[in-house]
Amino acid sequence: MTTKPLVIGIAGGTGSGKTTVARKVAAGLAPGAVAIVEHDSYYKDRRDLAADDRARLNYDHPDALDNDVLVEHLTALRRGQPVDVPIYDFKTHLRLKRTRRVDPAPVIIVEGILVFVDARVRDLLDVKIFVDTDGDIRIMRRIRRDIEERGRDFASIRDQYYRTVRPMHLEFVEPSKQYADLIIPEGGENRVGLDVVVRRLLQVLVA
Repeated sequence: MTTKPLVIGIAGGTGSGKTTVARKVAAGLAPGAVAIVEHDSYYKDRRDLAADDRARLNYDHPDALDNDVLVEHLTALRRGQPVDVPIYDFKTHLRLKRTRRVDPAPVIIVEGILVFVDARVRDLLDVKIFVDTDGDIRIMRRIRRDIEERGRDFASIRDQYYRTVRPMHLEFVEPSKQYADLIIPEGGENRVGLDVVVRRLLQVLVA
């Protein structure tokens, strides 16, 4: 790459539609123009703990994520260098041995609930988008995702929501909205908001 990539951060509460927004933005641009990095991939590997102890950790607190590595990877991508992103297994709460190669692209999207919390990460973002979706919609999406994709049962999802998800949302995620350059209500369902973002990115890429 001969030009500096545009790095976009997409944050918002659990189930807000961040991933959908990231994918729809990527789909609106040329093939290969966007590389997506999920903050969830950077959960710390805690294989030093027993499985039951790992399951009880607070995964909604910023300390659960390895932002040191994320900062290194975003810095490398901005320099036009590829990175090997960890692959995290949410059923075992461990990183897999294999990684996912992410090549630099004109647009780099990093998405996750806590993307705006760490100042070091924020400083690497050229555009910050917060996806703002009602709490009742978000929790229903999370329940469906955790049951269908992560093999969890309803009781464990409910307990985690009241124990860590909701308190951490109020303490960290919601306050991070203040750093957003753009707020998109209802996430991927907001066609007007997505069209505005895609059109602006197309203008930047052809400039």
